[in-house]
Amino acid sequence: MKAHLGIAPIAWWNDDLEELSDDVSLEECLRQASEAGYTGMETGRRFPMDASVLGTVIAKYRISVCGGWFSGELLTGDIEREKDRVAEQLALFKAMNAPCIVYGETSGTIQGDQIAPLATKLKLDEAQIKDYGHKLTAFAEWCFEQGMPLSYHHHMAAPIETEAELDLLMAHSGIGLPLLFDVGHMAFAGGDVLRVIDNHHSRINHVHAKDVRMEIINGLNRGKHSFLDAVIKGAFTVPGDGSLDFGPIVNRLAGYGYEGWFVVEAEQDPVANPPLEMAKKGQLKLLSVMNAAGYKII
Repeated sequence: MKAHLGIAPIAWWNDDLEELSDDVSLEECLRQASEAGYTGMETGRRFPMDASVLGTVIAKYRISVCGGWFSGELLTGDIEREKDRVAEQLALFKAMNAPCIVYGETSGTIQGDQIAPLATKLKLDEAQIKDYGHKLTAFAEWCFEQGMPLSYHHHMAAPIETEAELDLLMAHSGIGLPLLFDVGHMAFAGGDVLRVIDNHHSRINHVHAKDVRMEIINGLNRGKHSFLDAVIKGAFTVPGDGSLDFGPIVNRLAGYGYEGWFVVEAEQDPVANPPLEMAKKGQLKLLSVMNAAGYKII
């Protein structure tokens, strides 16, 4: 069984809260990721959208594009408009042989609003989720036809946040809509991460290996603190530095035959948590549990 090990640039710079970023160039970010042992990186705001430019930069560090966020607006928007909005990124990712585009819903989300408490996040009823799921499926099927799969990212402070909401979305969408399983976001939302794998393993095509510090999450006042407040306080970290046991998580994915990318993603203060040091810690932990689960790291 084979898998890839990648990382997200959010350890070096944050796209939702730009001041929570290290003053490093894209090349230095890639250099550190390569030094830490990663072969892939998801895209971020400092990545050029020109395939020839990006291809030259990442080749220097033997790094490939292993995904990247698309700020989707299908909840309130139109499919044809989303096709236009995703076109440039889709073309770039095809040129870079990326495994998927990470679809994150930004209509109605409060993840980037530092004054919006977690408790005020948008809550959809089943009829709304059903309609949303149908639109997502149609859009995902179109992207696949263009040669680039989507991966739907459930996310804190977004319309699909909790395990129950994810269950409804999966029930009301087709197999043409793959799932990004984010361990940390599901744990933060109070979900059972192993049960989510059991229920939706057939849809998972991408994994974000994010750890959490439950003592910080449990200390939040969700009627007062925002998602970004939680990030600043240190709710997230890399595998091996937080509260989650990644051994059973990786074993469960392996048991269902998951072969794809495990992407370390931990949005946190890079000053308090030096990115290279944290990247190495996450890589060592994942290598250990992935080897124990029978994975051959590509």
